[in-house]
Amino acid sequence: MRPLKLVRDNTNIDFMRWRRVATVVSVALVVISIALLLARGLNFGIDFVGGQSIRVTFAQPVQIDELRGRINALNLGDATLQQIGSPREVAIRLPVPEGGDDAASRATSRVRAMLESQYPGAEVGSVEAVSGKVSDELFEKGALALGFAMLAIALYIWLRFEWQFGLGALLALAQDMIVTLGFFALTQLEFDLNTIAALLTIIGYSLNDKIVIFDRVRENLRKYRKMGIVELLNLSINETLARTVMTSLTLILALSALVVFGPEVILGFSLAMLLGIVIGTWSSMFVGNGILIQFKVGPDSFEPKTSGVAEGAERIAARDKGVDQAG
Repeated sequence: MRPLKLVRDNTNIDFMRWRRVATVVSVALVVISIALLLARGLNFGIDFVGGQSIRVTFAQPVQIDELRGRINALNLGDATLQQIGSPREVAIRLPVPEGGDDAASRATSRVRAMLESQYPGAEVGSVEAVSGKVSDELFEKGALALGFAMLAIALYIWLRFEWQFGLGALLALAQDMIVTLGFFALTQLEFDLNTIAALLTIIGYSLNDKIVIFDRVRENLRKYRKMGIVELLNLSINETLARTVMTSLTLILALSALVVFGPEVILGFSLAMLLGIVIGTWSSMFVGNGILIQFKVGPDSFEPKTSGVAEGAERIAARDKGVDQAG
C-alpha cells in the first residue's frame, strides 16, 4: 500500500511571488486588530478583573436585557451578561462585593433565589470568584510571561542563526499575538488564563515551525552559493512544506473538533489555538522570510570579513613570493 502524500515530491510553488500581497495582508490584519483592541478592548474574565462568574442554563431562551434588569435590581453592582454556546446558556459576571467571602456567598445566594423564582427550570452551574488583588497579580504575571517568552525566543534564534533571523521571528510572533488578540476584541470572547495558556502554546508552535524553515534556509545558503535569495527561500519552504502541511492540518482537525464538540469552558482556548495555528503558519512562510529579503541576506552575509590589515599582509606576501620566484 502506497503511503498517502499530501505534498508531492519535488514540489515547486513560488511562494515568494506573493510576498508583497502577503505583506499588505499582514499589515492590514495588524492595523485592524490594533484598532479593535483600542475601540472595543478585551472582555477580561474574572481571572483578570476580579468578581464572580455564574453560569446559568435556562429551560428556554431568555431576553438578556430583561435578565440584566432583574439582576441589577438586586443592587449587587453592574452585572455583565454574555450568551455562551446557545441562547439558553448565559454567563453572569458581578463585581467584587465588599465584605469578603461572606458577602460574595450572600450575593450568589440572592442571584440563585431570583433565578429560581423568576425562571422556573433554570440551573446554576459553576460559580467562580476571584479577588481584585489576585486578578491584578494574574494579569501582570500573564503579560510578563508573554513578553519574556517572545524576547527569549528572539534571543535564542539570534544566537543560533543571525540577528536577521531573530528579528524576523520576533516580528512574525508579534503579528501572531496581535491578530489573535484582535480576534478576541472582535468576538468579545472571555479573555482569561486559558487564553494566556493558548497564546504561550501558539508561541511555541510558531517558533518550532519558523526554526525548521530557518534551519533549511541556513543549510541552503551554504549549499547553493550562487542562488538568489528569493529562489533559495522558495526552495527552503518547498523542502519543508510536507512537514508544515502535515503538522498544521492534524492540529487544525483536532482543534476544530474541540471547537465544535468540546466543553464550553475551553472554547476560548480552542479558538485561540485554531486561529494561532493558521496565522502562525502564514507568518512562518511570509513574514519571517520577508525580513530576510528586506535585509538582503545572501550566501555571503555571514562570512567573516577580512580586515584591512590582513588584506595588506596578504598583498605583501604575494608580492614577496613573486619577487622570490623572479630571482
